[in-house]
Amino acid sequence: PRIKPFADLMRSKGGFVISTQFTLVPGKGGEPLISPHLKQLRPFLAKGDFLPGAWGHQLVDLLQPADLTIEKIAYSAFYMTRLEWVLRKCRIEKLYVAGIVTNGGVASTVRDAHIRDVETVVLEDGCAAFTAETHATAIAALRPVCRVAS
Repeated sequence: PRIKPFADLMRSKGGFVISTQFTLVPGKGGEPLISPHLKQLRPFLAKGDFLPGAWGHQLVDLLQPADLTIEKIAYSAFYMTRLEWVLRKCRIEKLYVAGIVTNGGVASTVRDAHIRDVETVVLEDGCAAFTAETHATAIAALRPVCRVAS
């Protein structure tokens, strides 16, 4: 609910609402293709999880519609996706980032935006991690490379 007013404001000002979706690509037999380190961190990931079009893969109804949807196979929304190309073509120079997991996808995306000279603002109260302590630590670590707002 905290992100919706901001998303509505962005839409009213002509901004884009971009949804990034962590995606597990199914291999032969439907078992997900998962990097070894991610499998170790998240052993519960299984066949059928985070499939394109499946429940839990799309943007939550409250924030629909997204102007652009980016499927990502790793933490960063930039890694092996079309995000950077779209930002350049649409002359988007500033990103406001919200989402989960603060120390995973959020942090990786923010750092990748930083090295691409894309100004970034993290919406602190629009992010979450598995624990409050992990979230706070991740936000503190991001402060040198982006602005943090709530």
